[in-house]
Amino acid sequence: MKITKIIYYISTVLLTLLMLFSAGMYFFNHAEVALMFTNFGYPTYIIYPYAIVKLLGITVLWLFSNKVIKEWAYAGFFFAFILAFFAHIMINDGEQAGAILALILLIISYFSQKKMLNGKN
Repeated sequence: MKITKIIYYISTVLLTLLMLFSAGMYFFNHAEVALMFTNFGYPTYIIYPYAIVKLLGITVLWLFSNKVIKEWAYAGFFFAFILAFFAHIMINDGEQAGAILALILLIISYFSQKKMLNGKN
């Protein structure tokens, strides 16, 4: 159980840092992010709401004990990372590594949390 907790906390902390960095870029480097969103074909008006949703998702992962809400947060991140990966692939900018890393951390966090809740090592 101890190793599972360590894996959970490391993966969730790294995922949190990645999301905080991403949301920070959305707020503090808006011009560069707007250019990236334009290249993806996304409207730029979703940048700030998307940053807020990322912060809310991280808040849910850390502070909420309701299983259903946590499942929704994990699912939202999963789809966001999959879509980000394919968006980078479609414009061929070679920047999909962040989405892959985020997806790996998310999957590790999710399954280690499930293992902890079930009381397995």
